[in-house]
Amino acid sequence: QVQLADSGGDSVQAGGSLRLSCAYSGFPTSTFCMVWFRQSPGKEREGIAFHYTFSGGFTDYHDSVKGRFTLSRDDSKNIMYLQMTNLKPEDTGMYYCAADTRCGGDWAYWGQGTQVTVSS
Repeated sequence: QVQLADSGGDSVQAGGSLRLSCAYSGFPTSTFCMVWFRQSPGKEREGIAFHYTFSGGFTDYHDSVKGRFTLSRDDSKNIMYLQMTNLKPEDTGMYYCAADTRCGGDWAYWGQGTQVTVSS
C-alpha cells in the first residue's frame, strides 16, 4: 500500500527558511517520480518541485521557486525533502507531496498536506 506523509510546515517571517519532509512507503522508489505541490489561498494547486526518475533522474522547479527551494530525496530512508529558503509571503499555502509512475498528469498518490505561512 502506497503511503505518503508530509510534515514540517510552520509559520515563519519573510526571508526565513523551512524544510518540509515527505515520508513514503509501499512503492519501488526507482520507478516513481515525486513532486511537491503548493496550493496558495485563492489559487489553483501547482507543482513547484519535481523529481523525475527517467533520463538518469533529475529535478525541476517552477520559476517562482528556482534558486530558493531545493528538492532532495533519500531513498535509503524513504524521505523526500523540500528545503525552502528566502521565503516570501506568496509562498504561503498548503504543501503536498505526491508520487506516480506516470510522472505527470493526475498524480495517483498524495500526502495529507502541511501548512506553510510566511508573514511580511
